[in-house]
Amino acid sequence: MTDNARARKLADRIQVVVAETLDRRIKDPRLGFVTITDARVTGDLREATVFYTVYGDDEERAASAAALESAKGVLRTEVGRQTGVRFTPSLAFVPDALPDNARTIEDLLDKARAKDAEVRQVSTGAQYAGDADPYRKPEDEDDETDGSSEKNEGPASA
Repeated sequence: MTDNARARKLADRIQVVVAETLDRRIKDPRLGFVTITDARVTGDLREATVFYTVYGDDEERAASAAALESAKGVLRTEVGRQTGVRFTPSLAFVPDALPDNARTIEDLLDKARAKDAEVRQVSTGAQYAGDADPYRKPEDEDDETDGSSEKNEGPASA
């Protein structure tokens, strides 16, 4: 087992190598606008998971996934050559769920904004059910004091 710092360092390097290799060497026409978002390496440095996103529709995502699978050997060879580790980790490509999660959160926020606007519209011009100020105010306190509430600040100096 290795330490997490080394695994993270190797994962960062794999991310850069895979992104550069896809940009420069892989000429597969099925490969769309792919962005490598993250890479993670297991503790024993034997397996690497590379997360990616594809700009486009479902058909382009499927085509890019097939292109990445077919280029896996070339990418692994390049990772081994540029990292110099004893054992080159096997690569697994996983579509990143971050854009889908962000889209879902945006939809939920839009629904919340619409509900807020609806509540604001309904409450415009509405009157309070009771008094405008629901808090009780104390009675006039000046009648109850006898004027001896001056602070005693210690011994008087003459």
